[in-house]
Amino acid sequence: MAPCTAPRIPVATYRVQLNKSFPFAAATAAVPYLHRLGITDCYASSFLSAVPGSLHGYDVVDPTALNPELGTEEDFRTFVGTLQAHGMGLILDVVSNHMGIAQSANRWWQDVLENGPSSRYAEVFDIDWAPLKRELEGKVLLPILGDLYGAVLENQEIRLAFDDGRFVVRYYDHELPVAPKPSAMILTHGLDAVIRRTEDEPPDLQELESIVTALRHLPSRTDAAPESVRERYREKEIIRQRLAALVRDSRTVGGLVEANIRRFNGTAGDPASFDLLDALLNEQAYRLAYWRVASEEINYRRFFDINELAAIRMEQETVLAETHRLIVRLVREGAVTGLRIDHVDGLYDPGRYLRRLQAMAAGEAEPRPLFVVVEKILGADESLPADWQCYGTTGYDFLNLVNGLFVNGAHERDMDAVYARFLRHRPSFDDVMYESKQLIMTASMSSEINVLGHRLNLLSERDRRSRDFTLNSLTHAIREIIACFPIYRTYVTDGPEPVSDRDRAYIRLAVARAKRRNPAVSGVVFDFVRSLLLKEWDDRTQEHRREQREFVMKFQQTTSPVTAKGVEDTAFYRYNRLVSLNEVGGDPRRFGVSVADFHARMEERRRFWPWSLSATSTHDTKRGEDVRARIDVLSELPRDWSRLVNRWSRANRRHKRDVEGQPAPDRNEEYLLYQTLIGAWPFGPMEDGEYRSFCGRIEAYMTKAIRESKVHTSWVNPHEPYEAAVRRFVAAVLDRRPDNGFLTTFLPFQARVAQFGLWNSLAQVLLKLTAPGVPDVYQGTELWELSLVDPDNRRPVDVAARAAILDALAERIQAGGDRRSLVRELIQSRQDGRIKLYVTMTGLQYRRARPDIFLQGDYLAAETAGSKAGHLCAYARQRGEARVVVVVPRLVSGLVGEAGTVPVGSPVWGETVVRIPADGRAAHYRNVLTGDTVTSKEEVGRQVLRVADVLSDCPVALLESVGP
Repeated sequence: MAPCTAPRIPVATYRVQLNKSFPFAAATAAVPYLHRLGITDCYASSFLSAVPGSLHGYDVVDPTALNPELGTEEDFRTFVGTLQAHGMGLILDVVSNHMGIAQSANRWWQDVLENGPSSRYAEVFDIDWAPLKRELEGKVLLPILGDLYGAVLENQEIRLAFDDGRFVVRYYDHELPVAPKPSAMILTHGLDAVIRRTEDEPPDLQELESIVTALRHLPSRTDAAPESVRERYREKEIIRQRLAALVRDSRTVGGLVEANIRRFNGTAGDPASFDLLDALLNEQAYRLAYWRVASEEINYRRFFDINELAAIRMEQETVLAETHRLIVRLVREGAVTGLRIDHVDGLYDPGRYLRRLQAMAAGEAEPRPLFVVVEKILGADESLPADWQCYGTTGYDFLNLVNGLFVNGAHERDMDAVYARFLRHRPSFDDVMYESKQLIMTASMSSEINVLGHRLNLLSERDRRSRDFTLNSLTHAIREIIACFPIYRTYVTDGPEPVSDRDRAYIRLAVARAKRRNPAVSGVVFDFVRSLLLKEWDDRTQEHRREQREFVMKFQQTTSPVTAKGVEDTAFYRYNRLVSLNEVGGDPRRFGVSVADFHARMEERRRFWPWSLSATSTHDTKRGEDVRARIDVLSELPRDWSRLVNRWSRANRRHKRDVEGQPAPDRNEEYLLYQTLIGAWPFGPMEDGEYRSFCGRIEAYMTKAIRESKVHTSWVNPHEPYEAAVRRFVAAVLDRRPDNGFLTTFLPFQARVAQFGLWNSLAQVLLKLTAPGVPDVYQGTELWELSLVDPDNRRPVDVAARAAILDALAERIQAGGDRRSLVRELIQSRQDGRIKLYVTMTGLQYRRARPDIFLQGDYLAAETAGSKAGHLCAYARQRGEARVVVVVPRLVSGLVGEAGTVPVGSPVWGETVVRIPADGRAAHYRNVLTGDTVTSKEEVGRQVLRVADVLSDCPVALLESVGP
């Protein structure tokens, strides 16, 4: 996007995860530290009202209010004021796709459950009120029960109660409303007998009969006419107040209600006694169901396959306005200076949403173009649509590109062979991905696919050329095309705009692949689907065109969650060749990134998306940045890795247990475990308590990993004996007994890999801070980050400890200390992480002092020459006369040989040089990290810097030009 008026562009962001353990007050206390670190903008998780106890905030229940667990409005204003006092901005994570509905905490959802299609909030949620299953007509399927409905009912787990004038149904932490009209069933049960026992009908019983009459005359919940809705809401509230007063004041009516509640709740062992409650539940706008039926019958769209997150219809203008009312106010007030849009691909029309968002934020009086980035997973060679009104992505594309620099692509075949020999078969990631997406469409999202199939069937029936297509063949075609889709989704609109060349190419590719995988199926069915997706529509009737548009838009909203769940949360846990490549937004088939490719991608980024975020860790990454940096090293050591991983497997074979004819863990899971241990093993010795904690983290991670892979167990169908056997295997492998041969050979190799990984990590930090884009620091990662996937990576961060380290370093520097000596000391004690914090702090502070170079400066690739040229990545950033040169090492194990060797000085680099993209004049450069000055010299008509001088003391260099 090229705005006419630039918004506030962050120079560097720091992600904080707000929750009850880290509320506004804690964030406020952290601001001075973040400022001293060099951060310009705090990037916060959602702080809108969420499900009580939420640790992440993605389950928003009220987008119009701040989360009370984070503090008061005053606490929030103090936080914002502290940021502003330090010249810092605030970027808010916006959850635009869904709302949390757990614990009955969402009053909008509760209103829908009470009032059905006539609810004022019925259009907020994406509910199919006329689903394929006729019994659900006008109802919402609620798959919240832990067992079959009948069993749960007769076990008295579902209980009727009365609360302040209304009846509710309780099931553990769920409290569901009883609709007003059916509640007459409770009030009238046994009423005639009570009246007969009285000679003259008393006023309280007359009032009760009047209330019942009023209930029966309420407009139906299926009547959504505005005047009927207003009447329903007005009258039911009056009735509630009357009933509350009557039950409170009348012993007779109170006794009747109490007795009827007991009758409706049934008697254990008497199945017939539950008929009353069953009949009452059948009259509600929801149907309680066993949670396992969700995948096939659920009729509200979810966030992925999570039942507790209900998708919302952001394409509706009223929904957009109401859900963004508070956000827009905070933006216009200046409290929030930027937005991060969560899972933009889940929206009906992302491009239109972003346009409306910018317009709403700007207001009419004073245009204020807003800094907006989107969480978007880009496929291979995919770019953001050029017309999106945002400033880039949240950085997964950058993360995977930088990570690829430290993977030795020359050893791909060797690593393939190691993996194949260990597994005793050669997996194909293409096949794993295809099978995983098919599994998701069958196991957890079959309802969504079935709905698409029926929509497509209705469309086919309208044309004599397609009416012979069967429902099964059409549904099969949808599954196959989605399974073969090369990206998360396309962005075909529901308006007259033509399909873009980009989307046309992806749709054609998906259909072609689906045809190839189904040679026995007629291609005509696939062609029919393709014609719809390409907007080659039959325009005979306006209604037909509308139905075709709806099919295409729903199809696009379905490919994204299928891909996310199928690839990120299934295939990435099944294909374990080199798991540092199995990252969100990554492609395990891309084994390494050449320096030339990196430069080309950075130049493209500088031209089109210069202010996209540059992330290396996020709350969603599968592994911490320094875990990946270690695992990358294995690509440099295929022979050692092959020899040792097979040796470890033989040594640990005795710890496996047979579970129903299957050794647990299987070889693929075992291969994952060894890589995980290589990456996550902490620096230095661990006390017994620390070691137990580490072992517990690994056991928890492996349980999650094998559930995500869905091979022997899953979240839907946990296989506890298998999981227990895997946990026992992990515990046995990590037992620190003296005769544990595995640890004897594992620990020296792990320490060697970890030392090489250190240099990858430092290089990664400097690349993030200086390459095109806005660097994003995930909370705590300024020290070594050895966390695994969530919830491991969301553990509390000790900000005070980091602040103390930063202050000590700053005091050394301010006291006039020699930076070179300080760097040498930090490298000597590199396991404590201070060297990473130093590089982060120094780079961020330099960047903040000279933002123009990094935000607007050119990107100039630098050539390298000499025997070690392949172990370098170097470039310059330049704006006007100001220039910085960045030099970092890569593939270090082949550079230094011994793990303890620091990749600095002449013995390592020899006569290797960096050729400066310059005008041919000699120039002096100061290394910002060490304070050293180096001078370029002429070599074959070019100015060069000798790498041995540039990296004389520190293995990474940030050089600023200080004159000729």
